Amino acid sequence: MTWTGAGALFILVATYAGVAVGRIPGLRLDRAGIALLGGAAMIAIGAISIEDAYKAINFDTITLLLGMMIVVAHLKVSGAFRALGGFAIEHAHAPFMLLVMVTLLTGVLSAFLVNDAICLVMAPIVVHVTRVINRNPVPYLIATCTASNCGSVATITGNPQNMVIGALSGISYPAFTLALAPVALFGLLCVIVIVRYVYRAEFSRPAELSPEVYRGRMLPGQVLKATVVCLLLALAFFAGVPVAKAALIAGAFLLVTRAIKPRRIYREIDGPLLFMFAGLFVVVAGAERTLLTPDMIAWAKDFGLDDVWRLSGFTAVLSNIMSNVPAVLALRPFIPGLENPERAWLVVAMSSTLAGNFTLLGSVANLIVAEQAKVAGKELSFSAFFKVGLPLTLVTLLAGTAWLALS
Repeated sequence: MTWTGAGALFILVATYAGVAVGRIPGLRLDRAGIALLGGAAMIAIGAISIEDAYKAINFDTITLLLGMMIVVAHLKVSGAFRALGGFAIEHAHAPFMLLVMVTLLTGVLSAFLVNDAICLVMAPIVVHVTRVINRNPVPYLIATCTASNCGSVATITGNPQNMVIGALSGISYPAFTLALAPVALFGLLCVIVIVRYVYRAEFSRPAELSPEVYRGRMLPGQVLKATVVCLLLALAFFAGVPVAKAALIAGAFLLVTRAIKPRRIYREIDGPLLFMFAGLFVVVAGAERTLLTPDMIAWAKDFGLDDVWRLSGFTAVLSNIMSNVPAVLALRPFIPGLENPERAWLVVAMSSTLAGNFTLLGSVANLIVAEQAKVAGKELSFSAFFKVGLPLTLVTLLAGTAWLALS
Protein backbone atom coordinates (compact mmCIF):
# COMPACT_ATOMS: atom_id res chain seq x y z
CA MET A 1 0.00 0.00 0.00
CA THR A 2 1.32 3.46 -0.92
CA TRP A 3 1.67 6.30 1.58
CA THR A 4 -1.28 8.00 -0.08
CA GLY A 5 -3.33 4.84 0.28
CA ALA A 6 -2.36 4.48 3.93
CA GLY A 7 -3.28 8.10 4.56
CA ALA A 8 -6.61 7.70 2.78
CA LEU A 9 -7.39 4.62 4.86
CA PHE A 10 -6.62 6.49 8.07
CA ILE A 11 -8.75 9.47 7.01
CA LEU A 12 -11.64 7.18 6.03
CA VAL A 13 -11.60 5.30 9.34
CA ALA A 14 -11.11 8.46 11.42
CA THR A 15 -13.90 10.32 9.60
CA TYR A 16 -16.38 7.48 9.92
CA ALA A 17 -15.50 6.98 13.59
CA GLY A 18 -15.94 10.69 14.23
CA VAL A 19 -19.27 10.83 12.41
CA ALA A 20 -20.46 7.75 14.32
CA VAL A 21 -19.54 9.26 17.70
CA GLY A 22 -20.64 12.76 16.71
CA ARG A 23 -17.61 14.63 18.04
CA ILE A 24 -13.86 14.55 18.62
CA PRO A 25 -12.84 14.69 22.30
CA GLY A 26 -11.27 18.02 23.19
CA LEU A 27 -12.52 19.76 20.05
CA ARG A 28 -15.77 21.48 19.12
CA LEU A 29 -16.10 19.69 15.80
CA ASP A 30 -19.53 18.24 15.05
CA ARG A 31 -20.44 15.65 12.42
CA ALA A 32 -20.52 18.23 9.63
CA GLY A 33 -17.12 19.62 10.60
CA ILE A 34 -15.62 16.13 10.86
CA ALA A 35 -16.91 15.19 7.39
CA LEU A 36 -15.63 18.44 5.85
CA LEU A 37 -12.26 18.00 7.57
CA GLY A 38 -12.07 14.45 6.21
CA GLY A 39 -12.86 15.64 2.69
CA ALA A 40 -10.26 18.42 2.90
CA ALA A 41 -7.68 15.94 4.21
CA MET A 42 -8.31 13.62 1.25
CA ILE A 43 -7.60 16.55 -1.08
CA ALA A 44 -4.53 17.59 0.94
CA ILE A 45 -2.81 14.19 0.68
CA GLY A 46 -3.58 13.87 -3.02
CA ALA A 47 -6.08 11.03 -2.72
CA ILE A 48 -8.42 13.12 -4.87
CA SER A 49 -7.97 16.37 -6.76
CA ILE A 50 -10.08 19.42 -6.03
CA GLU A 51 -11.67 19.07 -9.49
CA ASP A 52 -12.59 15.45 -8.86
CA ALA A 53 -13.84 16.37 -5.39
CA TYR A 54 -16.36 18.72 -6.98
CA LYS A 55 -17.46 15.92 -9.30
CA ALA A 56 -17.70 13.46 -6.39
CA ILE A 57 -20.37 15.52 -4.63
CA ASN A 58 -23.76 14.26 -5.77
CA PHE A 59 -25.57 17.55 -6.23
CA ASP A 60 -28.84 15.79 -7.04
CA THR A 61 -28.91 14.58 -3.44
CA ILE A 62 -27.89 17.98 -2.02
CA THR A 63 -30.46 19.80 -4.18
CA LEU A 64 -33.26 17.38 -3.32
CA LEU A 65 -32.53 17.66 0.39
CA LEU A 66 -32.36 21.47 0.23
CA GLY A 67 -35.61 21.73 -1.73
CA MET A 68 -37.45 19.42 0.66
CA MET A 69 -36.09 21.33 3.65
CA ILE A 70 -37.56 24.56 2.26
CA VAL A 71 -40.93 22.90 1.60
CA VAL A 72 -41.05 21.42 5.11
CA ALA A 73 -39.91 24.71 6.64
CA HIS A 74 -42.77 26.55 4.92
CA LEU A 75 -45.30 24.00 6.15
CA LYS A 76 -43.93 24.36 9.66
CA VAL A 77 -43.72 28.16 9.78
CA SER A 78 -47.16 28.60 8.19
CA GLY A 79 -48.70 26.44 10.92
CA ALA A 80 -49.87 23.67 8.58
CA PHE A 81 -48.30 20.90 10.65
CA ARG A 82 -49.69 22.26 13.92
CA ALA A 83 -53.16 22.56 12.45
CA LEU A 84 -53.12 19.06 10.93
CA GLY A 85 -51.56 17.43 13.98
CA GLY A 86 -53.84 19.22 16.39
CA PHE A 87 -56.97 18.38 14.41
CA ALA A 88 -56.10 14.68 14.15
CA ILE A 89 -55.13 14.29 17.79
CA GLU A 90 -58.10 16.25 19.08
CA HIS A 91 -60.41 13.79 17.33
CA ALA A 92 -58.88 10.76 19.02
CA HIS A 93 -61.43 10.05 21.75
CA ALA A 94 -59.56 7.28 23.58
CA PRO A 95 -55.90 6.56 24.40
CA PHE A 96 -55.63 3.76 21.84
CA MET A 97 -57.10 5.98 19.12
CA LEU A 98 -54.60 8.66 20.12
CA LEU A 99 -51.82 6.11 19.55
CA VAL A 100 -53.26 5.18 16.15
CA MET A 101 -53.59 8.84 15.12
CA VAL A 102 -50.05 9.71 16.20
CA THR A 103 -48.61 6.67 14.42
CA LEU A 104 -50.48 7.05 11.14
CA LEU A 105 -50.13 10.82 10.90
CA THR A 106 -46.40 10.74 11.65
CA GLY A 107 -45.82 7.78 9.33
CA VAL A 108 -47.72 9.21 6.36
CA LEU A 109 -46.12 12.65 6.66
CA SER A 110 -42.67 11.06 7.01
CA ALA A 111 -43.25 9.05 3.84
CA PHE A 112 -43.38 12.15 1.66
CA LEU A 113 -41.47 14.73 3.68
CA VAL A 114 -38.14 14.42 5.49
CA ASN A 115 -38.78 12.34 8.61
CA ASP A 116 -36.43 14.28 10.90
CA ALA A 117 -38.40 17.47 10.27
CA ILE A 118 -41.70 15.70 10.97
CA CYS A 119 -40.37 14.59 14.37
CA LEU A 120 -39.41 18.17 15.16
CA VAL A 121 -43.01 19.17 14.57
CA MET A 122 -44.88 16.21 16.04
CA ALA A 123 -42.95 15.70 19.29
CA PRO A 124 -43.98 19.03 20.91
CA ILE A 125 -47.60 18.42 19.90
CA VAL A 126 -47.59 14.97 21.50
CA VAL A 127 -45.96 16.27 24.70
CA HIS A 128 -48.48 19.10 24.95
CA VAL A 129 -51.51 16.90 24.34
CA THR A 130 -50.47 14.17 26.79
CA ARG A 131 -49.78 16.78 29.45
CA VAL A 132 -53.23 18.35 29.04
CA ILE A 133 -55.06 15.01 29.19
CA ASN A 134 -52.79 13.69 31.97
CA ARG A 135 -51.47 10.64 30.11
CA ASN A 136 -48.02 9.03 30.11
CA PRO A 137 -46.23 10.65 27.12
CA VAL A 138 -43.60 7.91 26.68
CA PRO A 139 -45.57 5.39 24.54
CA TYR A 140 -46.83 8.16 22.26
CA LEU A 141 -43.34 9.65 21.88
CA ILE A 142 -41.89 6.23 21.05
CA ALA A 143 -44.66 5.78 18.50
CA THR A 144 -43.76 9.16 17.01
CA CYS A 145 -40.11 8.39 16.27
CA THR A 146 -40.54 4.73 15.33
CA ALA A 147 -43.48 5.54 13.03
CA SER A 148 -41.38 8.27 11.47
CA ASN A 149 -38.62 5.78 10.69
CA CYS A 150 -41.05 3.14 9.39
CA GLY A 151 -43.06 5.57 7.30
CA SER A 152 -39.97 7.11 5.73
CA VAL A 153 -39.04 3.72 4.21
CA ALA A 154 -41.78 4.16 1.62
CA THR A 155 -40.31 6.81 -0.68
CA ILE A 156 -37.11 8.41 -1.91
CA THR A 157 -38.01 11.66 -0.13
CA GLY A 158 -38.72 10.01 3.22
CA ASN A 159 -35.24 10.35 4.68
CA PRO A 160 -31.69 11.42 3.74
CA GLN A 161 -30.34 7.92 3.09
CA ASN A 162 -33.19 7.17 0.68
CA MET A 163 -32.38 10.42 -1.14
CA VAL A 164 -28.78 9.28 -1.54
CA ILE A 165 -29.91 5.87 -2.78
CA GLY A 166 -32.39 7.42 -5.19
CA ALA A 167 -29.64 9.56 -6.72
CA LEU A 168 -27.04 6.77 -6.87
CA SER A 169 -29.30 3.97 -8.08
CA GLY A 170 -31.44 5.72 -10.67
CA ILE A 171 -34.54 3.93 -9.34
CA SER A 172 -37.65 5.94 -10.23
CA TYR A 173 -39.86 7.40 -7.53
CA PRO A 174 -42.89 5.20 -8.44
CA ALA A 175 -40.78 2.02 -8.60
CA PHE A 176 -39.16 2.76 -5.25
CA THR A 177 -42.53 3.46 -3.63
CA LEU A 178 -44.18 0.39 -5.16
CA ALA A 179 -41.40 -1.80 -3.77
CA LEU A 180 -41.17 -0.38 -0.25
CA ALA A 181 -44.57 1.16 0.60
CA PRO A 182 -45.93 -2.25 1.74
CA VAL A 183 -42.96 -2.58 4.11
CA ALA A 184 -43.69 0.88 5.51
CA LEU A 185 -47.38 0.10 6.03
CA PHE A 186 -46.55 -3.16 7.79
CA GLY A 187 -44.07 -1.26 9.95
CA LEU A 188 -46.72 1.25 11.05
CA LEU A 189 -49.07 -1.59 11.99
CA CYS A 190 -46.25 -3.17 14.02
CA VAL A 191 -45.63 0.12 15.83
CA ILE A 192 -49.27 0.24 16.95
CA VAL A 193 -49.38 -3.42 18.01
CA ILE A 194 -46.04 -3.48 19.85
CA VAL A 195 -46.45 -0.14 21.64
CA ARG A 196 -49.98 -1.20 22.63
CA TYR A 197 -48.63 -4.47 24.06
CA VAL A 198 -45.53 -3.12 25.83
CA TYR A 199 -47.49 -0.26 27.41
CA ARG A 200 -50.75 -2.14 27.88
CA ALA A 201 -51.24 -0.57 31.33
CA GLU A 202 -51.52 2.85 29.69
CA PHE A 203 -54.23 1.63 27.34
CA SER A 204 -56.10 -0.64 29.75
CA ARG A 205 -57.46 2.19 31.88
CA PRO A 206 -60.23 3.93 29.94
CA ALA A 207 -60.28 7.67 29.56
CA GLU A 208 -62.22 10.16 27.51
CA LEU A 209 -59.88 12.64 25.90
CA SER A 210 -60.83 16.27 26.09
CA PRO A 211 -61.58 17.92 22.76
CA GLU A 212 -59.68 20.97 21.51
CA VAL A 213 -56.60 20.27 23.60
CA TYR A 214 -54.24 21.75 21.03
CA ARG A 215 -54.65 24.97 19.14
CA GLY A 216 -51.81 26.32 17.03
CA ARG A 217 -51.50 29.68 15.25
CA MET A 218 -51.51 29.40 11.48
CA LEU A 219 -51.55 31.54 8.34
CA PRO A 220 -54.51 30.18 6.33
CA GLY A 221 -53.40 31.60 2.99
CA GLN A 222 -49.90 30.20 3.32
CA VAL A 223 -51.22 26.84 4.52
CA LEU A 224 -53.43 26.58 1.43
CA LYS A 225 -50.56 27.59 -0.85
CA ALA A 226 -48.18 25.07 0.73
CA THR A 227 -50.78 22.31 0.55
CA VAL A 228 -51.38 22.88 -3.17
CA VAL A 229 -47.64 22.98 -3.85
CA CYS A 230 -47.13 19.73 -1.93
CA LEU A 231 -49.87 17.98 -3.88
CA LEU A 232 -48.37 19.16 -7.17
CA LEU A 233 -44.94 18.10 -5.95
CA ALA A 234 -46.18 14.58 -5.18
CA LEU A 235 -47.78 14.39 -8.63
CA ALA A 236 -44.51 15.51 -10.21
CA PHE A 237 -42.59 12.82 -8.32
CA PHE A 238 -44.92 10.07 -9.50
CA ALA A 239 -45.07 11.49 -13.03
CA GLY A 240 -41.35 10.92 -13.41
CA VAL A 241 -40.07 14.49 -13.05
CA PRO A 242 -36.52 14.35 -11.60
CA VAL A 243 -37.05 14.60 -7.86
CA ALA A 244 -34.25 17.12 -7.25
CA LYS A 245 -35.60 19.41 -9.97
CA ALA A 246 -39.18 19.20 -8.69
CA ALA A 247 -38.21 19.78 -5.04
CA LEU A 248 -36.01 22.78 -5.82
CA ILE A 249 -38.69 24.45 -7.97
CA ALA A 250 -41.34 23.83 -5.30
CA GLY A 251 -39.11 25.20 -2.55
CA ALA A 252 -38.18 28.28 -4.55
CA PHE A 253 -41.83 29.00 -5.39
CA LEU A 254 -42.81 28.83 -1.71
CA LEU A 255 -40.25 31.54 -0.91
CA VAL A 256 -42.33 33.97 -2.98
CA THR A 257 -44.58 35.41 -0.27
CA ARG A 258 -45.35 38.62 1.60
CA ALA A 259 -46.48 36.87 4.79
CA ILE A 260 -43.32 35.02 5.88
CA LYS A 261 -39.85 36.52 6.08
CA PRO A 262 -37.32 34.38 4.21
CA ARG A 263 -35.03 34.32 7.26
CA ARG A 264 -37.68 32.35 9.16
CA ILE A 265 -37.50 29.71 6.45
CA TYR A 266 -33.71 29.76 6.28
CA ARG A 267 -33.45 29.18 10.03
CA GLU A 268 -35.23 25.85 9.56
CA ILE A 269 -32.74 24.60 6.94
CA ASP A 270 -30.23 22.12 8.34
CA GLY A 271 -27.10 23.51 6.72
CA PRO A 272 -24.71 21.28 8.69
CA LEU A 273 -26.44 18.19 7.27
CA LEU A 274 -25.78 19.43 3.73
CA PHE A 275 -22.13 20.07 4.64
CA MET A 276 -21.83 16.58 6.13
CA PHE A 277 -23.16 15.03 2.93
CA ALA A 278 -20.71 17.00 0.80
CA GLY A 279 -17.77 16.03 3.00
CA LEU A 280 -18.71 12.34 3.08
CA PHE A 281 -19.07 12.20 -0.70
CA VAL A 282 -15.48 13.47 -1.05
CA VAL A 283 -14.12 11.14 1.65
CA VAL A 284 -15.70 8.08 0.04
CA ALA A 285 -14.55 9.12 -3.44
CA GLY A 286 -10.98 9.62 -2.20
CA ALA A 287 -11.02 6.19 -0.59
CA GLU A 288 -12.43 4.61 -3.77
CA ARG A 289 -9.65 6.08 -5.91
CA THR A 290 -6.79 5.00 -3.66
CA LEU A 291 -8.02 1.86 -1.90
CA LEU A 292 -10.63 0.14 -4.05
CA THR A 293 -9.31 -2.77 -6.10
CA PRO A 294 -11.03 -5.41 -8.25
CA ASP A 295 -10.30 -7.90 -5.47
CA MET A 296 -12.20 -5.77 -2.96
CA ILE A 297 -15.19 -5.51 -5.29
CA ALA A 298 -15.07 -9.28 -5.79
CA TRP A 299 -15.11 -9.63 -2.00
CA ALA A 300 -18.70 -8.39 -1.97
CA LYS A 301 -19.74 -11.42 -4.01
CA ASP A 302 -17.54 -13.78 -2.02
CA PHE A 303 -18.99 -12.46 1.23
CA GLY A 304 -22.45 -13.22 -0.11
CA LEU A 305 -23.90 -9.72 -0.43
CA ASP A 306 -25.85 -10.99 -3.44
CA ASP A 307 -27.98 -12.79 -0.87
CA VAL A 308 -30.82 -10.50 0.24
CA TRP A 309 -30.81 -11.80 3.81
CA ARG A 310 -27.08 -11.36 4.28
CA LEU A 311 -27.08 -7.89 2.71
CA SER A 312 -30.00 -6.82 4.91
CA GLY A 313 -28.34 -8.04 8.09
CA PHE A 314 -24.97 -6.55 7.17
CA THR A 315 -26.57 -3.18 6.38
CA ALA A 316 -28.53 -3.16 9.65
CA VAL A 317 -25.40 -3.85 11.71
CA LEU A 318 -23.34 -1.31 9.76
CA SER A 319 -26.06 1.34 10.18
CA ASN A 320 -26.09 0.91 13.94
CA ILE A 321 -22.30 1.17 14.09
CA MET A 322 -21.74 4.21 11.89
CA SER A 323 -25.26 5.68 11.28
CA ASN A 324 -27.38 5.13 8.18
CA VAL A 325 -26.10 7.72 5.68
CA PRO A 326 -22.40 6.85 6.16
CA ALA A 327 -23.34 3.15 5.94
CA VAL A 328 -25.08 3.69 2.60
CA LEU A 329 -22.09 5.59 1.22
CA ALA A 330 -19.71 2.90 2.48
CA LEU A 331 -21.68 0.27 0.53
CA ARG A 332 -21.86 2.39 -2.64
CA PRO A 333 -18.77 0.94 -4.40
CA PHE A 334 -19.96 -2.64 -3.96
CA ILE A 335 -23.65 -2.51 -4.93
CA PRO A 336 -23.26 -1.95 -8.72
CA GLY A 337 -21.23 -5.16 -9.02
CA LEU A 338 -23.91 -7.34 -7.45
CA GLU A 339 -26.18 -9.59 -9.49
CA ASN A 340 -29.29 -7.43 -9.02
CA PRO A 341 -28.16 -3.87 -8.11
CA GLU A 342 -31.67 -2.38 -8.05
CA ARG A 343 -32.96 -4.92 -5.56
CA ALA A 344 -29.76 -4.55 -3.54
CA TRP A 345 -30.28 -0.78 -3.27
CA LEU A 346 -33.86 -1.34 -2.12
CA VAL A 347 -32.62 -3.77 0.54
CA VAL A 348 -30.06 -1.22 1.73
CA ALA A 349 -32.72 1.52 1.85
CA MET A 350 -35.12 -0.67 3.82
CA SER A 351 -32.57 -2.13 6.21
CA SER A 352 -30.62 1.06 6.95
CA THR A 353 -33.86 2.85 7.83
CA LEU A 354 -35.59 0.17 9.90
CA ALA A 355 -32.34 -0.49 11.78
CA GLY A 356 -32.76 3.01 13.19
CA ASN A 357 -35.54 1.71 15.45
CA PHE A 358 -33.19 -0.67 17.29
CA THR A 359 -32.01 1.80 19.96
CA LEU A 360 -32.64 5.40 20.95
CA LEU A 361 -29.31 6.29 19.31
CA GLY A 362 -30.21 4.49 16.08
CA SER A 363 -31.49 7.48 14.14
CA VAL A 364 -31.57 11.25 14.21
CA ALA A 365 -35.38 11.10 14.39
CA ASN A 366 -35.17 9.23 17.71
CA LEU A 367 -32.74 11.75 19.16
CA ILE A 368 -34.90 14.66 18.01
CA VAL A 369 -37.95 13.27 19.81
CA ALA A 370 -35.92 12.53 22.94
CA GLU A 371 -34.49 16.07 22.94
CA GLN A 372 -37.91 17.66 22.37
CA ALA A 373 -39.28 15.61 25.26
CA LYS A 374 -36.39 16.71 27.47
CA VAL A 375 -37.02 20.38 26.66
CA ALA A 376 -40.62 19.86 27.81
CA GLY A 377 -39.44 18.23 31.04
CA LYS A 378 -40.18 14.63 30.00
CA GLU A 379 -37.60 11.85 29.70
CA LEU A 380 -37.52 9.25 26.96
CA SER A 381 -35.01 6.76 28.36
CA PHE A 382 -32.82 4.29 26.48
CA SER A 383 -34.41 1.31 28.25
CA ALA A 384 -37.99 2.48 27.65
CA PHE A 385 -37.27 2.86 23.95
CA PHE A 386 -35.42 -0.46 23.69
CA LYS A 387 -38.43 -2.41 24.99
CA VAL A 388 -40.26 -1.38 21.83
CA GLY A 389 -37.28 -0.93 19.50
CA LEU A 390 -35.86 -4.44 19.80
CA PRO A 391 -38.98 -6.44 18.81
CA LEU A 392 -40.05 -3.79 16.30
CA THR A 393 -36.70 -3.84 14.50
CA LEU A 394 -36.51 -7.63 14.38
CA VAL A 395 -40.08 -8.11 13.12
CA THR A 396 -39.97 -5.35 10.49
CA LEU A 397 -36.51 -6.32 9.21
CA LEU A 398 -37.51 -9.96 8.86
CA ALA A 399 -40.76 -9.07 7.10
CA GLY A 400 -39.15 -6.42 4.88
CA THR A 401 -36.31 -8.70 3.85
CA ALA A 402 -38.72 -11.55 3.10
CA TRP A 403 -40.85 -9.20 0.99
CA LEU A 404 -37.87 -8.07 -1.12
CA ALA A 405 -36.50 -11.61 -1.36
CA LEU A 406 -39.79 -12.80 -2.85
CA SER A 407 -40.33 -9.81 -5.14
